[in-house]
Amino acid sequence: MLLHHDPAQDRLVGDDVHVPVAGGGTRRYVDLDNAATGPASVVVARAVEEFLPWYSSVHRGAGAKSRRSSARYEGARETLLRFVGADPDTHVALFPRGTTEALNLLAFRLGLSRDDVVVTTAAEHHANLLPWRRHARLRVVDVGADGTFDTAAVVAALDERPAPAVLTLTGASNVTGWVPPLAEIAAAARSRGVLVVVDAAQLAPHRPIDMTATGIDVLALSGHKLNAPYGAGALVLPRRLLAEGEPMLVGGGAVSAVSHDDVLWAGVPDRDEAGSPNVLGVVALEAAAEDLLGRGESLRLHEDALVQALDTELAGVPGLRRYGSTTADRVPVAVFDLEGVPHGLLAARLSQEHGIGVRSGCFCAHPYVGRLLALTPEQVRRFHDDVRRGERHRLPGAVRASAGRATALQDVRALGAALREIAATPQVAREYRVDEHGGYEHAAFADLLH
Repeated sequence: MLLHHDPAQDRLVGDDVHVPVAGGGTRRYVDLDNAATGPASVVVARAVEEFLPWYSSVHRGAGAKSRRSSARYEGARETLLRFVGADPDTHVALFPRGTTEALNLLAFRLGLSRDDVVVTTAAEHHANLLPWRRHARLRVVDVGADGTFDTAAVVAALDERPAPAVLTLTGASNVTGWVPPLAEIAAAARSRGVLVVVDAAQLAPHRPIDMTATGIDVLALSGHKLNAPYGAGALVLPRRLLAEGEPMLVGGGAVSAVSHDDVLWAGVPDRDEAGSPNVLGVVALEAAAEDLLGRGESLRLHEDALVQALDTELAGVPGLRRYGSTTADRVPVAVFDLEGVPHGLLAARLSQEHGIGVRSGCFCAHPYVGRLLALTPEQVRRFHDDVRRGERHRLPGAVRASAGRATALQDVRALGAALREIAATPQVAREYRVDEHGGYEHAAFADLLH
């Protein structure tokens, strides 16, 4: 029998905050920007608070606090391996700051050259494009007008010559919420001897992950997407990939011995965690992982209901245009615009008139959003020129509403009602101005926020 979702289990720090609105008074803040980051869950904040009296140096002290901190830090590696379904006999968890640092570290440590090819896709976040471009040649799998690609397109890229060394792709799009068929794609890559890397920043908060069953070799995620915003993420990968070579970051903790002429690097995983580790961040990340491991089917049911609610509410807004597939497998993320309303202005009106937090722009996925908006290369060049002139508000983009495990269905209904009101009152746009940062601000809002 399927369990029912209990919102009380998902309480977040600050979920009762009220914010000022331009019409006067305040409204309860509706956070629909979960794809960017999430506030700390009460469970995570409590775990950090309880650990704080024991906080001390890790692997460097003989005192009781240091020994306990070290044990907690190392135990978190085991929890993260369990959270993502990795084999503890072959894999290890590192604790970089987040997905971006994790993928930079990985691209550096694989020892790629300009002759090597990395297959990726047009649906990627910049964090899964730019690090690879520094070290190898990219072969990009394109997306269709609906923002998706199929397994056959990836297989075609894998079979091109020269053969690729790595396939790296998103586990769930931070723009459209689309979840690619990872198991099919991973099987095709592994059968060709290609390393499979998954950016799970958006997947991990929404779906259970089993690296072993899915065929994922390497996975990166961020704590702040898991309602653990204390500055730690995870990179889970085979130990063999780190057995040789110099680390990306060098310093204390990464070495076994140092002289003025020589260095002996530490073993795995210490070699790649130079400096004082973020113990509190790791405690928070472990608490978030343990919490999510216990959610089971109830969370999936709740999030499927959120996806359906987003589809229903957005379909009822006059002049609204959705981007991305609305039929494919998705997590609760939706991207859209409103006819005649700049994306930055639409986001500002949702915030300043209705107390609803969303994000607008290109969501750190410029090539993907450009493809969804059907921009030509000439348009892209022109927009880059606008940025160079300091006219950021002219950049193309859309608005993203992204829900999370603590989002209530009434929050999605509030979004729909606000969008319908905005669509019916275009004259209110005259009360907004463009500020020095390229954002939109209501004439009566600046002082209210402070």
